[in-house]
Amino acid sequence: MNDQATSVDERVESVPAGVASWSHHDTTWMLGLFGTAIGAGTLFLPINAGIGGFWPLLILAVLAFPMTFYAHRGLTRFVLSGREGADITEVVEQHFGKTAGALITLLYFFAVFPILLIYSVALTNTVGSFLEHQLHVQPPPRALLAFLLIVGLLAVVRCGEKAIVKAMSLMVYPFIVALLFLAVFLIPHWNGGILATATTLPEPSALLHTLWLAIPVMVFSFNHSPIISAFAVDQKRQYGSHAEVRSSQILARAHGLMVVMVLFFVFSCVLTLSPLQLAEAKAQNLSILSYLANHFSNPTIAFVAPLIAFVAITKSFLGHYIGASEGLKGLVVKTGRRPVPRTLDRLTAAFMLLVCWLVATLNPSILGMIETLGGPVIAALLFLMPMYAIHKVPAMRRYAGKASNVFVTVVGLVAISALVYSLID
Repeated sequence: MNDQATSVDERVESVPAGVASWSHHDTTWMLGLFGTAIGAGTLFLPINAGIGGFWPLLILAVLAFPMTFYAHRGLTRFVLSGREGADITEVVEQHFGKTAGALITLLYFFAVFPILLIYSVALTNTVGSFLEHQLHVQPPPRALLAFLLIVGLLAVVRCGEKAIVKAMSLMVYPFIVALLFLAVFLIPHWNGGILATATTLPEPSALLHTLWLAIPVMVFSFNHSPIISAFAVDQKRQYGSHAEVRSSQILARAHGLMVVMVLFFVFSCVLTLSPLQLAEAKAQNLSILSYLANHFSNPTIAFVAPLIAFVAITKSFLGHYIGASEGLKGLVVKTGRRPVPRTLDRLTAAFMLLVCWLVATLNPSILGMIETLGGPVIAALLFLMPMYAIHKVPAMRRYAGKASNVFVTVVGLVAISALVYSLID
């Protein structure tokens, strides 16, 4: 990564002073990226990543930043390689033709939209449980509660992309404080936990198998590909020919913040709980917060946990809405119809409201399977498509020949193969 950092630094020196200086705009996007990536999945990461023992977790911790940074930087560069104002669906069509553009737009939508549905269900469950168990208030009928929550989120969406990013960046602050609070709260309870597995090195085959299945967990815990297209378009509008340099800086800082914050939280949890207890939490299908609340019988955690989950899910819902709406609009345009942009926005919002409300009301158990099925598609779009474009698209050929390209391709293939294996196993 040092050679890449050096090249970025050299290019920054040639950027005008007004562009080179960090701005409030950059901070807002940095926190917006953090907000999309660090959501409800973070609350399950200590269980999924720590259950394999100390050495796999340590390796995953080392790989976390390069996996996240290089992949999302590649997707950002891909969007930036398109014409002015083109989002990811338009860039795909520009580079690969109409047929490939329509297919990838369809895949993009069906990769992101199910996650939005999952967040709709999770948000309804979290608020309903909080009202009933913590506030001791009878929650309204599920259909009404789901409708009110989703309408509230779509009200933020109707304020525009800038309002979404700003709302997410504001919610990041209490979420960071909450994660820090929980991580620090657990320090007096550290008992070695996962360190009990550090005294013996696992068999190479067992280690590789554990890593193989755990890498997708790490990849998708830090995934914020749905907002990358909007991010790249805005950077190009803001910085023009210098957008790639500034985008890389924002991504590097956002990913650094993600990795440090989340890994501190993860290690604090796994130093408190043993792998057997983590396995128990997984068997009970509980988030790490719920398990800790039960483990300590602590009223503070029991009250704070759902509030943290609410913020986490809300942030991620808003970020994924940007990607899902972008994909849906792209599908409508590719049918040959060109509705007025305002009409298209309203139709998209109405569709999202109806489907999210229906799914949140019905609360089907099939959602977990849908999320898993969307995983390989996200990995293909995030890791493999930009690497393929480097070799096929003239505008991206200047990024060829980097070791990071090989790394991203290998991680993408590993993530896809592991997810497919988990489906058929």
